[in-house]
Amino acid sequence: MNDYLRVGAVTSTHGLKGEVKVFPTTDDPGRFKKLKQVLLKNGNEMTELKIASVKFFKNLVILKFKDHDTIESVMGYKGKELYVTRANAVKLEKDEYFIADLIGLKVMLEDGSQLGTLTDVLETGANDVYEVRMENQKEVLIPAIHQCILNVDLASGEMLVRLMEGMLD
Repeated sequence: MNDYLRVGAVTSTHGLKGEVKVFPTTDDPGRFKKLKQVLLKNGNEMTELKIASVKFFKNLVILKFKDHDTIESVMGYKGKELYVTRANAVKLEKDEYFIADLIGLKVMLEDGSQLGTLTDVLETGANDVYEVRMENQKEVLIPAIHQCILNVDLASGEMLVRLMEGMLD
């Protein structure tokens, strides 16, 4: 499991007083209002930035960091990703998982055979869809519904699934 979860990426500066525009990569951009700090990833380093204010504009979040009062102080943040620690992550409901924790799980069928590896999660309006790459490099899409996803065991790195008729055709 990852110790850090990505919540956004800095797209550009905003104004002259040290604000940045952030494209949120979280399901709920409103969560930024509750955050006190984020971690800016710069290569292999993580720098903690304390949040002074949060605004919203269209599909972006405008963040102002403490002790960053000029455009020059945030110019280097453009294109960098923002993370939170697991302690600062949103609390999940039953049967909810962070996408970062699902990617890479072995996907097993009810008969005990391995179907493949979960490579991506597609977020659709109704339910998520799990993209699984099989050994033959073909991909199968599995809806994240209780009829198909029987069990997720993050500790063992496995997901147990039941395929609906025609999914492998």
